[in-house]
Amino acid sequence: MLDDIDLKLLNLLQEDCRATNAQLASNLSISPSSCWRRVKSLEEIGLIEGYRAQLDRSAAGFEFSAILHVSLSRQKEENVQAFIDAINERPEILDCYATTGDADYHLRVVVRNIAEFNKFLDEFIFRLPGIAHVKSNIVLKDIKSSGSLPLLAN
Repeated sequence: MLDDIDLKLLNLLQEDCRATNAQLASNLSISPSSCWRRVKSLEEIGLIEGYRAQLDRSAAGFEFSAILHVSLSRQKEENVQAFIDAINERPEILDCYATTGDADYHLRVVVRNIAEFNKFLDEFIFRLPGIAHVKSNIVLKDIKSSGSLPLLAN
């Protein structure tokens, strides 16, 4: 069970995973050794999966984003597994969610430009087995995007 200090620690790490143990401990008003033990415990139980750099996609030249709504023709196990395996191999697919509603899956795709997006559709998505329908929504502006969790301490 997570206590308030654990939740605050996780929030601090999500804000800045490069903060030193001493900085984290100071912000939490606990000893550095206690802070270190808490971080290690959260890593060991799998709550902290890793530490990543957050990149500016636009500065890296990836200016085009889209949300794809993908429906499979039939939910045959081999088609579903082939779809999942193929999706996991493509770095331009940042997120993939199995969903309810009009589409079976929602994908967030980031590429350099519209030409790359068209190529991605023609040479990859439309060639996957079992694809019945694909709808694209072009992202005009990124209002809020994060891999962080909304952890709140009581």
